[in-house]
Amino acid sequence: MSSNDRLDKLVANARASYEAREDGYRRKALGMYPWVCGRCMREFDQSNLRELTVHHRDHNHDNNPEDGSNWELLCVFCHDNEHQRFVEVITYGEDKTAPVSTHNPFADLKDLLQKKDND
Repeated sequence: MSSNDRLDKLVANARASYEAREDGYRRKALGMYPWVCGRCMREFDQSNLRELTVHHRDHNHDNNPEDGSNWELLCVFCHDNEHQRFVEVITYGEDKTAPVSTHNPFADLKDLLQKKDND
């Protein structure tokens, strides 16, 4: 058996092992949690469930406790964003000087709705 054949077999086995492990915790997480993205609150059903992913809070895909405490369901967009933020923290460190947003676009919504009802 050539070294390329051995490498191909090793990669195929690793992928199969990963897919089996992922299928196990994904199935458990989908049975445990509501089908809602934990960040943007988008709701999912059977037709778009493939877009809902299992995120490992500690970023360790081998840490899969039975109680699901290391998992959260995120849509593919929020999941990508979470991993990008993690990469940036690892690469650049946390930016503790960045301004915190204080603007609330819905601050006056209740007053506006009440005013509309009174008109």
